[in-house]
Amino acid sequence: MKLQELPLSKLQTLKKTPNFIPLIVLTFFLILIITTYFPFFLDKLSLTSYSAVEQKPKERESKSLSPAQIEYSTITKDAKIEENTTMTGSKALNRKCDLFSGEWIPNPESPYYTNTTCNAIEEQQNCMKFGRPDTGFLKWRWKPDDCELPVFDPTKFLEHVKGKSLAFVGDSVARNHMQSLICLLSRVAQPVSTVSNHKHENKLYEYREHNFNISIIFSPYLIRTERTDPNDILRPYNLFLDEFDKTWTSKIQTFDYIIISAGQWFLRPTYFYLNSTLAGCLYCPEPNVTHLSWSFSYRLAFQRAFRAINDAENFTGVTFLRTYALSHFEGGPWDKGGDCVRTRPFRRNETALKYYSLEMYMIQLEELRIAQEAGRRTGGKFRLLDVTKAMLLRPDGHPGKYGRWPIANQTFINDCVHWCLPGPIDAWNDFLQELLEREVEKEF
Repeated sequence: MKLQELPLSKLQTLKKTPNFIPLIVLTFFLILIITTYFPFFLDKLSLTSYSAVEQKPKERESKSLSPAQIEYSTITKDAKIEENTTMTGSKALNRKCDLFSGEWIPNPESPYYTNTTCNAIEEQQNCMKFGRPDTGFLKWRWKPDDCELPVFDPTKFLEHVKGKSLAFVGDSVARNHMQSLICLLSRVAQPVSTVSNHKHENKLYEYREHNFNISIIFSPYLIRTERTDPNDILRPYNLFLDEFDKTWTSKIQTFDYIIISAGQWFLRPTYFYLNSTLAGCLYCPEPNVTHLSWSFSYRLAFQRAFRAINDAENFTGVTFLRTYALSHFEGGPWDKGGDCVRTRPFRRNETALKYYSLEMYMIQLEELRIAQEAGRRTGGKFRLLDVTKAMLLRPDGHPGKYGRWPIANQTFINDCVHWCLPGPIDAWNDFLQELLEREVEKEF
């Protein structure tokens, strides 16, 4: 009904109605709509589909994030991650700074150790020994956008960790990280090492003068696993998705700091068990077994690992999630001639995180948030050690073919998963030093 068609009494009532009332009503509804739907909108911006890995590559082409976009997604979706897990006070700028958003800049002073001064380097990562001809990949350091990240100082680090125990829990990349730390410390101190299992997978390194020790615990799936063939490591594994890996969970209370990580192993053929019953598989030949995505086990493994830490009695330490460091195979997959021959870092506009690497990263961030929320009730402390954005830009840092001497008439798989020592992985300990320094400051 048009205004002029209203009865006179109603028209007079409308004329008496204050003009600001419709504006108040409209404002109320706008606020209601924004508060209801805006978080959902941010979620859509920052998270890939849970089933993205199951889509065809062409369908997933748009599901990628450049380093700049990753920064945006972690600021929005991950706003609930405790602020002190991603920000640091910059004394030079006197303001907060995202440690993990930046670029690699030239650093003529590096490296700070060599393959001749550190005896903790495994042969497979000893790139200089096996003839890598270029050294330019050693001459870079990570520079956050809005502050400086101090280069690792072994004396300062040992002061921070005096009387403490640090554990690396994960796969061979976790061991790669631990060996980088030992090499950086080798400028001022040498540890005494002991082997805790016959396969040399679990070791304890003691810095007795500093009452400090480092443990490496090999747990590539973070949860209880079992080989289907005890004599063949390449055969599928059984994953018990609701059971702890007591190799490390039984020792949680003995640690002050735990660095937890996991990645590439979850892409291998596996059988999934829940309540001791086969629930599905990844890349198995049996047609009568439910075929599931790798992300199914990846998410549950982190949930279980974080729960073990949150449930641990008398654990007052800090857990760092070291995020996924992707591989850089080019020219083919790892088993079909893929290689990594670049000799300089990418710039941020030259690459993007996508496909399973992006999904792994986002699952880790999501499960970390959940663990932090639970930790607020239990007293658990969880922090983010985000190496994903930095290492996305370092295709030049892998051993490739320089992890062994060439042998005539033999073809080896190029290693584009692990990292040369010395190399860009040393920056992970620059991050670690800064994060530990803040933890020490909180104690006083």
